[in-house]
Amino acid sequence: MKAAPFEYVRAGSIGEACEVLQREGDAVKVVAGGQSLIPMMAMRLVRPGWLLDINEIAALKFVAMDKDAVRIGACTRQSTVERDQELAARVPLLRQALAWVGHIQTRNRGTIGGSIVHADPCAELPLVARVLGARMVLRSTAAARTVEADAFFSGPMMTATDANECLEEVQWPAWGERRTGSAFTEISNRHGDFAMVSAAAQLSLGDDGRCVRAAFGLGGMGQTPLAFPQLAQRLVGTRLEDEIVKSVAHDAAAQSDPGSDLFATAAYRRHLAGVLAARVISAAHAQAGSKG
Repeated sequence: MKAAPFEYVRAGSIGEACEVLQREGDAVKVVAGGQSLIPMMAMRLVRPGWLLDINEIAALKFVAMDKDAVRIGACTRQSTVERDQELAARVPLLRQALAWVGHIQTRNRGTIGGSIVHADPCAELPLVARVLGARMVLRSTAAARTVEADAFFSGPMMTATDANECLEEVQWPAWGERRTGSAFTEISNRHGDFAMVSAAAQLSLGDDGRCVRAAFGLGGMGQTPLAFPQLAQRLVGTRLEDEIVKSVAHDAAAQSDPGSDLFATAAYRRHLAGVLAARVISAAHAQAGSKG
């Protein structure tokens, strides 16, 4: 199939992009890398009246290191982030997740902001954003506002972005603890396919080997990527013994609400979720422990 007819405009600045969004509203779809939107348009699952291309806006392509966070412009290529050694040291979970995103070819074209705004509950980057508590900076003609990940993802391919707003940057918290480990994994029919279930974890250890900070979550297990801050808090103060890890992972799976499809039943997804959550927590623990 081919895309339904649409008008095309290329913005030269974030201000120009916001003016188009302000004028055309819900009729506009924003495209940068196009790795998700263009196939959906080709299948006529999405039929925008206007296609707003922000790919040439240089101000949206950057990686900036702040004291407590790494700021990444919405149009920064996934491959650029994947190869950035300093960024990987500051936000290791992001690089680990990117290794599971599509293939090299799609990461060369796909953008960090595009994956976040697309908000597929099975996608890797939205899950990392939710687990780490990333902040999204949204720009309109009037002002900019910052939305926490917990409030940003509102449903399958739905976000808190208003029709007149464009994602400007994503702020990824950088943990300062020396003994920090992270891990990401997923199960799919083939590498690069949409994940049936994905899991991510990051935790820090104190000098005595006890957990002092923890975060983990699951993808593909609900209407949005899921994080479990209350369950993660149960890990704090422990030595991450197998019993507590398995208990927390089991409870996370039980709190999830996956659907069934041709690839897996809801019951099987819950089983996978419990296994994968325990696996990434243990892997993150091992990595943090190796920094002793």
